Amino acid sequence: MSALILAVLLAALDQTIVSTALPRMAQDLNGFDDIAWVSAAYLLASTAVTPLWGKLGDMFGRKRLYLASTSVFLIASIACGLAQDLPELIGARVLQGVGGGGMIVLTFALVGDIVAPAGRGRCQAMFGSVYGVASIVGPLLGGVFTDQLSWRWAFLINLPVGIVALAVASRALPTARRGVKTRIDYVGATVLAAIATGLVLLTSFGERWGWGSPASIALIVATVALAAALVPVERRATAPVLPPAILGSRTVVFSSLIGFLANAAMFAALVYLPTYLQIVHGVSATLSGISMLPLVAGLVISQSLAGRWAAHVDRLRTILLAGLVANLAGLLLLGTIGAATGTLLLSVYFLITGVGIGMIPMVVLTTVQNSVPAADLGAASAVVTFARSIGAAFGVAVFGTLLNTGFADRTHDLPTTGGFDATRPDTIGLLPAAVRDTALDAFAHATAMGYLWIAPALAVGIGLALFLKPARKTAEPAPASDPAPAKDPVSAA
Repeated sequence: MSALILAVLLAALDQTIVSTALPRMAQDLNGFDDIAWVSAAYLLASTAVTPLWGKLGDMFGRKRLYLASTSVFLIASIACGLAQDLPELIGARVLQGVGGGGMIVLTFALVGDIVAPAGRGRCQAMFGSVYGVASIVGPLLGGVFTDQLSWRWAFLINLPVGIVALAVASRALPTARRGVKTRIDYVGATVLAAIATGLVLLTSFGERWGWGSPASIALIVATVALAAALVPVERRATAPVLPPAILGSRTVVFSSLIGFLANAAMFAALVYLPTYLQIVHGVSATLSGISMLPLVAGLVISQSLAGRWAAHVDRLRTILLAGLVANLAGLLLLGTIGAATGTLLLSVYFLITGVGIGMIPMVVLTTVQNSVPAADLGAASAVVTFARSIGAAFGVAVFGTLLNTGFADRTHDLPTTGGFDATRPDTIGLLPAAVRDTALDAFAHATAMGYLWIAPALAVGIGLALFLKPARKTAEPAPASDPAPAKDPVSAA
C-alpha cells in the first residue's frame, strides 16, 4: 500500500505541479504561445490510455503492467527535466501522461486484487485523500521549485520517490493470476483514445478557439460520432477494451456519471479558490495554499471515516448521498463569497466543501469494483477513472469560461490604464487605485456565480445516486500466485 500510495501521489502531483511554473517555462523555452500544451499534453495522454492500461492489466497481470507504467513515468520525468525546447517538453509530457495514466488506474485495480470487498473502501479512501492533497500541494511545490531552484525540479523530484515506490512494489506486490490471453482490441482502444483526445482538446482549448468556432464545432461532431460508434465496435471485438457487460451495467454507468459530475465540481473548487484568494485577498501563492488547509482537512477526515463506514456494503449509497449533499451545500455557500468575506467564514465554507468532496470518489470506485467479476476489475476501474479525468478537465474549462465571461461583463467599462485586460483577472493590479476595488468586487462576484452555475451538476448526481443500487458482494478477491497469506494492507500502511 505504501508503494501504491507513492505512485498515486506522483501521478496526481504531475497534473497540477506545473501550473505555477508555466510562466518560467515559457520564458526559458521561448514558447509563450503554446505553453498551455504542457498541461494539456499530460492530461490528454493519461486520459486516452486509461482504458487500455486497465484491459491489458486484466489480460497480462497488473503487477508487471504497473511496474512498466511506473518505469515509463520515471523515464519521461527525466526527459521533462532535461528538455531544451518546448516541443521536447511537450513530447516528454505525453510520454509521462502515458505512464501516469497506467499508474493511477492499475493502482485502483490492484486494490481490487489484493483486498477483500469489505476492506476496499478504507484503501480507496487513502488514495482519494492523496489525490485531494496533491491537488492543493502541487501548485505550491511548483512555485517553490521555480523560485528557489528551477522548474526542472518539478519533474526531477519524481525520481527518488518513484524509484523507492518501484523497488517496494516489485518486491511486495503479489503476482496475481493472468487472465486469458487473446487478441488486443486495437480498434476499440483507438476509438476510446480518439474520444478522450477530442474531449481534452475541447475542454483545454475550446475557450481560446471560441466555442462556436469551426474547429470547436468539428471537434464536438467528431467526438459525438466516435462515442456513438464505440458500443457497436466493442460488441464485435473478441476481447473488448470496454466489455459490453460493463457498458450495459447501470451501476457502472451511473457511478461513472456521478464521478464525472463530482470531479467537475471538485476541480472547479481546487483550481480556482487559490486564484480567488490571491487576487481578491492579495495573499501569496504559499498563503493561499495554507488558507485551503480547512478544505484538505475536511477531505482527509471524511475520506477516512467514509472508508471505515464502507466496510458495511449497505451503507455505500448513504455515504455517497451524504457526500454529494455536503458538496452541494459547500458550493452553494461558496456562491455567497465576495471581496469582503472574512477568513473564518471562508474556512467554514472550505471545510464543508472538503467534507463533501472526500466521501464521493472512494464510494464510486468501490461500488463499481464490487459489482463486476474479478476478470473485469481493470476495465471497470478504467471506466470510472476515465470519467473522472474527463470530469476534471470539463469542470476546469467550464468554470474558467464562466469566470472570465462574468468578470469581463462586469468590468468592460473600466479604463485600460497600464494594460488592464478585462479578460485577464491577473491584470487588476494595473488599474488605478480608485477603480481597483470595483474590479476586485467584480472578480469575487464572478467566482461566486461560477460556483452557483456548477452546483446543479451535483444535484443531478444526487438524482443518479438515488437510483444506484450498490452490489452486495462478499466474495474474496482472486488469490495471488504467492500462497502465503496476505497481511491486512490497511494495518500495514
